[in-house]
Amino acid sequence: MAHQATPSSQKALMMELKSLQEQPVEGFRITLVEESDLYNWEVAIFGPPNTLYEGGYFKAHIKFPVDYPYSPPTFRFLTKMWHPNIYENGDVCISILHPPVDDPQSGELPSERWNPTQNVRTILLSVISLLNEPNTFSPANVDASVMFRKWRDSKGKDKEYAEIIRKQVMSTAAEAERDGVKVPTTLAEYCVQTRVPSQDSSSDLLYDDLYDDDMEEEDEDEDESDMESVGEAGGMSPTEDGGTSTRRYDNQDDSGNEDS
Repeated sequence: MAHQATPSSQKALMMELKSLQEQPVEGFRITLVEESDLYNWEVAIFGPPNTLYEGGYFKAHIKFPVDYPYSPPTFRFLTKMWHPNIYENGDVCISILHPPVDDPQSGELPSERWNPTQNVRTILLSVISLLNEPNTFSPANVDASVMFRKWRDSKGKDKEYAEIIRKQVMSTAAEAERDGVKVPTTLAEYCVQTRVPSQDSSSDLLYDDLYDDDMEEEDEDEDESDMESVGEAGGMSPTEDGGTSTRRYDNQDDSGNEDS
């Protein structure tokens, strides 16, 4: 019986998952909602130190379409969030997650929207940046946007926005304890990149299933060439800067390009 072709999106997601396990983005923990489902990921986000979100433990789901990476995933917070660019249902409103269509009414440039060169790593870094530096030009939560402006423009004297965020941060402590997670509260703890151990061997089996068929012909060709000559093989694995901005909100303008 012939093997059913594996969708290219599954192969892309498996590669990204393994990359994020081996080179994690600091401030995040990533797991699959179900071990056999590559299209639904659970993300735990640690609030960056020196921001209002310091000490927070925020959970979210990333849901990928079957034609990923040609279409963007959705990013929805499960934890209650009060933020200018997060809808009441938890959906994140950010340019990088908007479909790559030319929509002059949106105020977004096509280059600011999703394209197939983006990936989970760039999404995570964009979300962290959005938490630190909200865009109030076109908010998803108008009330949060107005409150944030008052807090920012008063240089922290108007405390209503900050107090709501701190209450939300404190409410996440119980879930972090249930999950057995120690939330980093210093830059030294936050910036340490720790390899996430595999839950079991099923991930490796899934990875092997996806790639064994594709690699069989290449392996045969390599075996034949090895009988004739001996060569050297070298590889490069790209590394990326997982650093995140922890700038405060003082003197921030609204000219950012992360529109809702």
